[in-house]
Amino acid sequence: MIEIKDLSYGINDDATEKEILKNVNLTLEDGKIYVITGPNGSGKSTLVKLIMGIIKPCAGRIIFDGKDITDLKINERANLGISYAFQQPVTFKGLKVRDLLDVASGKKNNFGQICELLSAVGLCAKDYVNRPLDNKLSGGELKRIELAMMLCRKSKVNIFDEPEAGIDLWSFEKLTNIFRSLKNSTNIIVSHQKKILEIADQVILLSDGEIVKTGSMSEILPLTKNRCRKLGGENE
Repeated sequence: MIEIKDLSYGINDDATEKEILKNVNLTLEDGKIYVITGPNGSGKSTLVKLIMGIIKPCAGRIIFDGKDITDLKINERANLGISYAFQQPVTFKGLKVRDLLDVASGKKNNFGQICELLSAVGLCAKDYVNRPLDNKLSGGELKRIELAMMLCRKSKVNIFDEPEAGIDLWSFEKLTNIFRSLKNSTNIIVSHQKKILEIADQVILLSDGEIVKTGSMSEILPLTKNRCRKLGGENE
């Protein structure tokens, strides 16, 4: 379980402090899918970066399984079982896809295991198992490889920041099936896409750094009409 208590974050913009998140309070239970949505600039990515420890809050606490992790570093949170998939996946010079999956799973995977992981994200293992993780891979390919890495890590918490980005040629059904397959984890997804909101146990609507409402998709959608022009559309 993750408990977020009075979490705030701000930046100095031209000598003026700008509030990005304002006293956010949330409880995220084990084994559920949470989708954070809202207009651009509402603080969605900031919130998940705070949970992962990529940035530090100005105020408030983050509690994970009863432990205060507010001041822990990214690697310390990762060791506790929190994983994060970036909007723009990073490349690893000199590393192959096989190597990355071995590192993520903490063991040497055989070809059958790698094939199963890559097939789950729409990639052919024969074509990708020995591919270098460099800039010759497209953004969509890197995104799918990162998703495969998340699958084999079997983390307690999986954070996905706009996972649909760069995979417009890959069916949303496969993407949503991946989220459903992670049923033993807490899954936190930042997204505008209705098809992803449909699989959420709870949707969290952010606007101007504050939580407007949490609830089912049917409860949240009517509140988004004047806030999220993209919401409800297909992948852009």
